[in-house]
Amino acid sequence: MKPNPALKQLGLADDDRAVIIHTDDIGMCQASLAAYADLVEVGLISAASTMTPCSWFPATAAFCRAHPDKVDMGVHVTLTSEWRSGYRWGPISTREPASGLLDAEGYFPYTSEGVQARATPEAVQREIQAQIARAVEAGIDVTHIDTHMGTVFDPRFLESYVRTALQYRVPPMLVRKDEAGILAMGMGFDAETAAGLARHIETLTAMGLPMVDNVTFVPFTPGEDHVARTQQFLTQLPPGLTYLIIHPSVDTPELRAIIPEGWQMRDAEYRTFCDERLRATFRDAGLHVIGWRVLRDLLRAALG
Repeated sequence: MKPNPALKQLGLADDDRAVIIHTDDIGMCQASLAAYADLVEVGLISAASTMTPCSWFPATAAFCRAHPDKVDMGVHVTLTSEWRSGYRWGPISTREPASGLLDAEGYFPYTSEGVQARATPEAVQREIQAQIARAVEAGIDVTHIDTHMGTVFDPRFLESYVRTALQYRVPPMLVRKDEAGILAMGMGFDAETAAGLARHIETLTAMGLPMVDNVTFVPFTPGEDHVARTQQFLTQLPPGLTYLIIHPSVDTPELRAIIPEGWQMRDAEYRTFCDERLRATFRDAGLHVIGWRVLRDLLRAALG
């Protein structure tokens, strides 16, 4: 694809490497908010998004209100409740089973596929709207929206995701891909759907909607030096705008109970992005770390 036009608008060259260090799932539990509060002070992350249906969202909103000059917070549009350890949450817009947003237990389905198979586009649009409205009403200066587990990238839901974001004049996280790139993402799209999505992306780019070029994460291996792995990974990022997703959480009994087989990764990501060695890595690798707020400014300038 052509170079990302957002780079030029940000004063960068076409072959520069920019990265959003994005912390997902804030407010999912207490451990996620505690980690985020620490990481904001360290200053190595650049953006985050919160899960408004979850139990620690009110405390997350209070943190954002108390630190408006430090946070770059979006809404992590949530349509699934994936943990099989017993910790669940559900939609805030409806309790109607016909919406397709509720499983047999009365919560969001466990998987994206479950939502995509049963939820109606109208119900998804209302839920996206309700989640953003909850964040705004709680006093969060929402900088963007993104998607928990990629659920809204179903073609039936994508338009609602984009339209609701533009209603609030914030960018939705989207990836600049052509048809081949969309098919390579392995999300089950057929060629016709991929071609339609590629055309949609071109239209939105022409409208001035900023998008990322790559979405990635640092692989985690138990027992490995995750700081060293992250340093190596950062030096190998490609040109363009990369969306680096992390899920940092403090090691607590709560976190271990919710994610008994995955809490170590979240704790490792928390400790890694508290490590000052990464600051030198960003500098030495020539990486430009940006947040969503500057991209929101680009969008609002384009929209007028």
